[in-house]
Amino acid sequence: MNTPKNLTKHYYGIGEVAEMYGVKPSLIRYYESEFDFFKPVKRHGERRFTAKNIEDFGLIHTLVKERGFTLDGAANEIKNLRRQRKQKSAFLDRLCRIRRGLVQLRKEL
Repeated sequence: MNTPKNLTKHYYGIGEVAEMYGVKPSLIRYYESEFDFFKPVKRHGERRFTAKNIEDFGLIHTLVKERGFTLDGAANEIKNLRRQRKQKSAFLDRLCRIRRGLVQLRKEL
């Protein structure tokens, strides 16, 4: 995924995001209408993109334009990636609790 580095501002305009990825702003607006989770903040009628919004756009763009997914396919892939990330996080949390318990048990011996 080609997420731009060094994002220093809190919010970016649609033109800035379009320039980062070399796309037209209309593509960004289109993806916003097609993906429920991709919703930038709107202030005074202008879209403002956070680093998370930019990361989401980058993922969508990579899946659709670079890897050839359909929009439905990209939505399903993102859903699967998020589910896997959540499962991995839960698994790591459980391993940390087990480790703490083992360390405590070793101290008691």
